[in-house]
Amino acid sequence: MTLERWLDEADRVLIAAGAGLSAAAGYDYSDAERFAELFPVLHEKGLWARYQLIGLPLPPRLLWGYWSVHVDDIRFGEEPNPVYTRLRDLVGTRDHFVLTSNVDGLFERNGFDAERVWTPQGDYGRYQCETPCTRETWPSRPIIEAALATYDAATGEATAVPSCPRCGGEVFLNVHKGPEYVPDHYLPAGQRLRDWLDDGVLVIEIGAGYSTPGVIRSPVESVVRALPGARLVRINTAHAEVPEDLAGRALSVRADVAEVLA
Repeated sequence: MTLERWLDEADRVLIAAGAGLSAAAGYDYSDAERFAELFPVLHEKGLWARYQLIGLPLPPRLLWGYWSVHVDDIRFGEEPNPVYTRLRDLVGTRDHFVLTSNVDGLFERNGFDAERVWTPQGDYGRYQCETPCTRETWPSRPIIEAALATYDAATGEATAVPSCPRCGGEVFLNVHKGPEYVPDHYLPAGQRLRDWLDDGVLVIEIGAGYSTPGVIRSPVESVVRALPGARLVRINTAHAEVPEDLAGRALSVRADVAEVLA
């Protein structure tokens, strides 16, 4: 199999992952059944999937009722995930790095070194001032746990609405949703990745489509173009096509990553 051969020949491996990887691992933002189970009040209001809540304005108590349950479910679980653990086993002892648009922390929770994971879109594990009044960001687990402690499933609301420790204003999770995003916490990892990249790298891109192509898909194509000895494996159920100019150095795998890893 070409993927296995390229892995054997690679000096280093860059895992580049989009939302499709987490969806394959069971964290699907379009899962209507799971949404109805976790968010009955919002379901009664006509909503049916988590992706509909991205950027949706809600009253503060309902907003933090939703986000506390969502983040607790998707970011702070302790159980290992079989898809991510298989991916970690595939990489093995090879020199590797991770670039991901996912903000769920699943790489570091499944054996990948947090120092070698760059999440340019942020992380549910942190929060920031919405103004922002400061470039500082803070761990989000305390505010998520506080909101959950006051969460009422009958109303969908949490009464413990967090505020900025500096100015007392509104806060939100430290994820890229607009110009207020503060990326500073993640910049060092981005620099480490740039310093680490080398001509012999094998890029394994998983589940990165066209919703935000400028975060994963386009950058990794540029990396492979810039490094004559680099190769790209693109694993995607719907958008596995590879650029014609990378012929011979790019492999299209139109399949679910869970099946590929199995």
